[in-house]
Amino acid sequence: MIERDIIGIFGKMNAGKSSLINLLTQQETSIVDSAPGTTADSKIAMIELHGLGPVKLIDTAGFDEPSVLGDKKRNKIHAALKECDLALLVIDPSTSDFKDELNLVKQAHELDKQLILVFNLFADKDRALIDQIQLFLSSIGPCPATILHAINHEARQPVIASIIQNYIPRNLSVDLLPFVESGEFYILNIPMDQETPLERYLKPQAMAEAYITRKWAYPVSYRMDLQKARAGDRFEKARWEVFLANFTKKPKAIITDSQAIDIISQWVPNDILVTTFSVMMINYTSLARLHDFVNGVEALKTIASGEEVLIAEACNHSRINEDIGTVQIPKLIEKLYPGVVVKHVFGREMFDIIDFARVKLVIHCGGCMISNQRMAARLRDLDRLGIPITNYGIFLALMQGEEVLHRVVAPWIDPNG
Repeated sequence: MIERDIIGIFGKMNAGKSSLINLLTQQETSIVDSAPGTTADSKIAMIELHGLGPVKLIDTAGFDEPSVLGDKKRNKIHAALKECDLALLVIDPSTSDFKDELNLVKQAHELDKQLILVFNLFADKDRALIDQIQLFLSSIGPCPATILHAINHEARQPVIASIIQNYIPRNLSVDLLPFVESGEFYILNIPMDQETPLERYLKPQAMAEAYITRKWAYPVSYRMDLQKARAGDRFEKARWEVFLANFTKKPKAIITDSQAIDIISQWVPNDILVTTFSVMMINYTSLARLHDFVNGVEALKTIASGEEVLIAEACNHSRINEDIGTVQIPKLIEKLYPGVVVKHVFGREMFDIIDFARVKLVIHCGGCMISNQRMAARLRDLDRLGIPITNYGIFLALMQGEEVLHRVVAPWIDPNG
């Protein structure tokens, strides 16, 4: 069975929704007529879009139709929005009220749907209206947009190109640990503290263990006592050395909790690869955009007093004692970047509650509780705002020096060292 990406087409009556689906399918899939309310029910089309693959298109009725029948159609429209992976919001810029469009943007945002604004020009003079409309609709969060004449067959390739550029397909994925080789040993360094769940690993640790095992390799877990290690306890160091000496075959790599990178970077020989669970997860959830997070720390070279760093976590886990996001990273920023203001956001939403005017850098968690699509949306929105982003694991590695940062990202760049 083919897993198709589902693209829903939404908009007011006579905005050009049916013209758009006919443009994409290159046939009269929907009836086009100047009479309002021509599309009485959602219409489905199965097509193949070059560069994207098999797609299911849903052409919906106009969401501004009055009457009881209009209410029934709106129920169908909302169902289509919940079903689709990508919403194309068709807008006639010559109309005067865009509250209905704003409402759909809000619904798409709440449902975690990717969305592209499609401005359908009935007259070239209306192009001058688009910037103001897009600004109004982007009050929820930045919205990518494309401009076309839906009845012009030459607009097909540009609109497809816009979809490919701005949409992250549902089935797109990357390897969790691309450097893993069968027959090799991989150490998972898992310091356990009061935040560690009882009787189970954290999600990234469990994912790594399962991935390594499925690759016919050998995951070996180790619990480091970070408090003793940092205190210079010689018995803790000796315990680690005995552990490593037990391997008759040298481990290929060590994946460690980010907060232990200060110890691991010193205790692990240079001929063994080192990375962190946080780096692993951000590469995975961002669909291999690790380079963006590495480049993001450059912002720390010019950050000034009074500017802000936003620490973003995608979940709401219990935070106690030396929590990384709320305690450890803020302490480092306070010490190394005096006067820089630290803000926090927890859960899925950032753009609803944060004023980004003075945000110089976003430091994101590994993102183990956020979808690839949601992470992609965050990256797109930050790109449009011109705000760099980095990650817990990358930041904590950099705090140990540039050479440690290079070592942590090396397995993703040069697995053979």
